[in-house]
Amino acid sequence: MTSLSVESSSFKIDGGFTIARGSRTHATVVTVTLSKGTYKGIGECVPYARYGETVEGVIADIRAMASGLDAGLTRDQLRQTMAPGAARNALDCALWDLEAKTSGRPVYSLLGQGAPRVLQSAFTISVGTPEKMAADAAAARNRPLLKVKLAGDGDAARIKAVRQAAPKSDLIVDANEGWSADNLHENLQACEAAGVALIEQPLPAGNDAALETIATSVLICADESLHTSKELESLRDRYTAVNIKLDKTGGLTEAQHVLHKARELDYKVMVGCMLGTSLAMAPAFYLAQGADYVDLDGPLLLAEDRTPPIRFDGSAMHPPQTTLWG
Repeated sequence: MTSLSVESSSFKIDGGFTIARGSRTHATVVTVTLSKGTYKGIGECVPYARYGETVEGVIADIRAMASGLDAGLTRDQLRQTMAPGAARNALDCALWDLEAKTSGRPVYSLLGQGAPRVLQSAFTISVGTPEKMAADAAAARNRPLLKVKLAGDGDAARIKAVRQAAPKSDLIVDANEGWSADNLHENLQACEAAGVALIEQPLPAGNDAALETIATSVLICADESLHTSKELESLRDRYTAVNIKLDKTGGLTEAQHVLHKARELDYKVMVGCMLGTSLAMAPAFYLAQGADYVDLDGPLLLAEDRTPPIRFDGSAMHPPQTTLWG
């Protein structure tokens, strides 16, 4: 028998966090604990309003699965019966952790991987004035990869300012659906001039047909346009890379399917995250062993974290301790 408990909690963000859709001072997460005898598996998700999720709704969706979990619901059965999203992610990750604990095998072994390697994560620069973003980029200029949040109009100046402030860092940018057909060309030129490697979701999901006609050496990465492996085929004419997030795929189980299919279709792969704690990053860390770009800096943006936290040396991300997850 497997029992379920679920709760929400809030973690303060260090200095606040701003993207095209607004600003936040705290990260609110939902935590699932599955208990089986003396063993406990744990998982975290971040409900995201952009996808119609609320903390209360996610908790209700999780609690609705209690009887199935008690009857022995497996990860594959969960994937077939529950819609992708934050609620399924927390449950799926808790099931992975529970199996690791009950079997005495680490998650990387359950995944068929060798011992995990240290990863280099991007570090995020929140959107703001060019002057503020330049100052933030200057403070992070020794990090190898910066992820620059953008907002639409005025982004050319923001990109130029960040590049001047961090001349040696590789840059990726994230428009969070904030560009339009009117400023796409100008912003794309600014990215090319600054040597940006990848642009995440420049146009709104469902209104991104203009991407079929652009010619650029910069990777165009689907984020809001991609949730599960079902969308990959339809995105090939618009995107050359995909951002896999467990809160979108509904857990590590589906994320593995997305990664494998994306490779078959010759996409470049980023593994990203919502703004969560080290507990949310831990399962994504193992997925990111097979990624081209890693964006799992959520804990670096928080003023407080789980115990034990994932260890970061600068942007170098170490494997999570099994006492945290996996």
